[in-house]
Amino acid sequence: MTTAIPSTGKDRLLLIAGMLMIATTLRVTFTGAAPLLDTIRHDYGLTTAQTGLLTTLPLLAFALISPLAAGVARRIGMERSLFIALLLICAGIGIRSLPSSTLLFAGTAVIGCGIALGNVLLPGLIKRDFPGQVAKLTGAYSLTMGASAALGSAMIVPLALSGAGWHGALLSLMVFPLLALILWLPQWRQKHTASLSGARALHNRGIWRSPLAWQVTLFLGINSLIYYVIIGWLPAILLSHGYSETQAGSMHGLLQLATAAPGLAVPLVLHRLKDQRGIAGFSALLCAVSAAGFWFVPGQAVLWTLIFGFGSGATMILGLTFIGLRAGSAHQAAALSGMAQSVGYLLAACGPPLMGKIHDTAGDWRIQLIACALAAVVMAICGVLAGRDGEIAPD
Repeated sequence: MTTAIPSTGKDRLLLIAGMLMIATTLRVTFTGAAPLLDTIRHDYGLTTAQTGLLTTLPLLAFALISPLAAGVARRIGMERSLFIALLLICAGIGIRSLPSSTLLFAGTAVIGCGIALGNVLLPGLIKRDFPGQVAKLTGAYSLTMGASAALGSAMIVPLALSGAGWHGALLSLMVFPLLALILWLPQWRQKHTASLSGARALHNRGIWRSPLAWQVTLFLGINSLIYYVIIGWLPAILLSHGYSETQAGSMHGLLQLATAAPGLAVPLVLHRLKDQRGIAGFSALLCAVSAAGFWFVPGQAVLWTLIFGFGSGATMILGLTFIGLRAGSAHQAAALSGMAQSVGYLLAACGPPLMGKIHDTAGDWRIQLIACALAAVVMAICGVLAGRDGEIAPD
């Protein structure tokens, strides 16, 4: 592996600041639009299912572009690849903000391509340049991503109502990738090739025949499905229960803060456990209880938002941990990661438009929320199975 640890403390701080600023762009530019989906739908005369594509398109881009990211980095370097990712995000925001429904969808797809590159390459850059601080910087990266997403969700509706309109509000989200570009510009001169020794494992078909691999994959994949349904439609669900747009936007931001919180708590608990069955099942059941709560007791939406965010965030951290714990080698871990990522994003991509279509037919959100609750129960079962102490059998 080629390392590129900055030679001076100033360079190291600049690199860390750039990485954290890139992290702010990987969620806010995508989820920040959710509080405005209902307004966008009415303005352009879209069906609920069509509006759901605004959530689905980035997820499809994640599934399609993520496997290509390593090849791009091998050719031009991780630093330049991340710079291109930021340019794509900026371009996508600009295109999405223009007064055209076609450009709205096109810009959203471009944003998804940029985020997909960042999602894959940024954690690898942390591991390459700061191998002794992976846990610390990954925690900072997760918290920064969640906090910026919460800020974007909280500010987007007030900006739209202040006179900028929803087009201007969406355009304002470009401040995050623009700041990241400025901080990342010094890295453009770097062209270090990351080790891709695990790439062969992505083509390992044996992992797809392992029951334990499928349990880990479904634990992560179902969580992605439920998370993107709730993150995409929560404002609309709250509006249907009488909450204002501002309240719905604030709740959307609170959800993302709650999702980031387990990054501090879960790692402190994991090392004390012999296995992860109990905590995996409990985290998933939190999602089930909260999804049902949004329908049956909507007046306690703040409580359900906090519970769902914590449960979903904890499930994601546990699922990523399972990839390392259940794999018997680095090659096998890479194969399991590729399997879980591809299946997870494809499942997540199906959720928002399907739930939107059901809303168009049924006229409310009851069926969708109950379906999410039941899916979370299945996720809990998968988590209990995946949480057993053991490894995937070698091929």
